[in-house]
Amino acid sequence: MPLGRLRVAAWTSALAVLLVAVCVAGAAMGTIDIPPRFVVASVLHAVGVSTGVSVPDPYPFVVMVLRMPRVALGAVVGAGLASAGAVMQGFFRNPMADPAIIGVSSGAAAGAVLVIAAGVALPLILPLAAFCGALLAAFGVYTIATEGGRTPVATLLLAGVAVQTFLGAVVSLLLVRTDDHSLREAIVWLMGSLRNTMWSEVAVALPVVLVGVVVLFAYARDLNVLLLSEEDAHALGIEVERTKRVLLAVSAVVTAACVAFVGIIGFVGLVVPHVMRLLVGPDHRILLPTSALAGGVFLVAVDTATRLGATSLPVGVATAFVGAPFFLYLLRKREVHEL
Repeated sequence: MPLGRLRVAAWTSALAVLLVAVCVAGAAMGTIDIPPRFVVASVLHAVGVSTGVSVPDPYPFVVMVLRMPRVALGAVVGAGLASAGAVMQGFFRNPMADPAIIGVSSGAAAGAVLVIAAGVALPLILPLAAFCGALLAAFGVYTIATEGGRTPVATLLLAGVAVQTFLGAVVSLLLVRTDDHSLREAIVWLMGSLRNTMWSEVAVALPVVLVGVVVLFAYARDLNVLLLSEEDAHALGIEVERTKRVLLAVSAVVTAACVAFVGIIGFVGLVVPHVMRLLVGPDHRILLPTSALAGGVFLVAVDTATRLGATSLPVGVATAFVGAPFFLYLLRKREVHEL
């Protein structure tokens, strides 16, 4: 096996095992502590695999109804945000880039707060509004930055900042004009949360994120070449503008699918891919799958820790508490570099 493929296999296998372990731990720990073997048996029984292990009540209900949907959605969202973050950092050749840079998060926030303020934030309408708002914002940023069939990266970045600022003002205006109940609901959504997750949400988010990550991985080599320059990429036969459109569109869809169900969760798409780049290098053929797995590990672990704490913090707040100091530490240690 070539050395590159061996590295990919080694890192992805190790992180996959770690992700499974973190998910089992997340489903095992809580008000009722459940032995890990019963967690595994409950999951296998639920998918029709006989283990010969008799699981006592109420363990199957606690695992499969109360905890595992939350754990599964955390893994999916963490993987999606980290993958999109790795692509954005490579696309913009900037370690400070994350999925929100093209206005996806601010668009989702505007869509969600709009339906909350209007009093129509039903279980289906709220994530749909957030998803549509995210895609409209990303499409708007791309349209503004594109001229003559070309989309300069610098213009795209500036357009993203402008749209984020404008939509942030829209969200602030909507919050000011809402009643106390709607205001509280909107703030909880904006802080990000995995509470009250259902399997139906996992069933919608999982295929979108999975297909998106596979498509991004298929463009890993092109993204590697784009790290050099667009001129070099064109000289090597890459359709630069088409590749940029695909990367932006797929990253926007993946991020939109994530934030639509859980709200704004910061620093996953910024810190995780940056740390993995320090560990495995800048080759996106290794960076993308490892970032996806590490993002799932990170978000599930942080959410489990917040759920077990004396004060149950929204997971978006907890990731900021963890991610921001760690990123400052990397900056202080001079581990944050241009790509």
